[in-house]
Amino acid sequence: MRVPEIAVGENSSYVVTGDVPVVRIQKDGTVIDTYETDGEVWLCRCGGSSDKPFCTDAHLANGFNGTEVAPTNTYAERAKDLGAGILDDRGICAHAGFCANRITNVWKAVKDPELQAQARELVAKCPSGALTLADANGDIPARIAIEENGPIHVEGRITVKRADGQPFEARPKVLLCRCGQSKNKPLCDGTHKEIGFEG
Repeated sequence: MRVPEIAVGENSSYVVTGDVPVVRIQKDGTVIDTYETDGEVWLCRCGGSSDKPFCTDAHLANGFNGTEVAPTNTYAERAKDLGAGILDDRGICAHAGFCANRITNVWKAVKDPELQAQARELVAKCPSGALTLADANGDIPARIAIEENGPIHVEGRITVKRADGQPFEARPKVLLCRCGQSKNKPLCDGTHKEIGFEG
């Protein structure tokens, strides 16, 4: 059994290798399709493929600049302790919107002992891993999920290697950009919503 890995191509695609399921999901996580990968799949990250989520070499024609600027140090080095066992790294937030409900948000709720349980429930839904529970074991099955009109959800501590070969910290949840416009490549920063990305 091959260990799953994602290699970020220089100004090109993501190359996924290893035995890992690749699925398509709605924003709420509902699986709407499963892809056959034969152990390797090339996923578009420039946003221009005519066969999304797969790479069609559109990056060769559209001048895609995939320069990686996301932090490579550890989450523990960057995260702020909000209290109540909640950690926060704003630098990798994708602005998915799961950190708030009609009543409160994580940063307000964590300060109110009566709302801290709600805060922890919201944190557990954070898809980017920017918000985490310090006492969570982080063991979730390895999977790559392509969000409809959104990013690539990398789940289960799959190693992501930069174009220069340097690995990012393998974490339970990571969101990779596939619209091509993130300012925190290869991580998603929510820009797909601003530009109306479809795919």
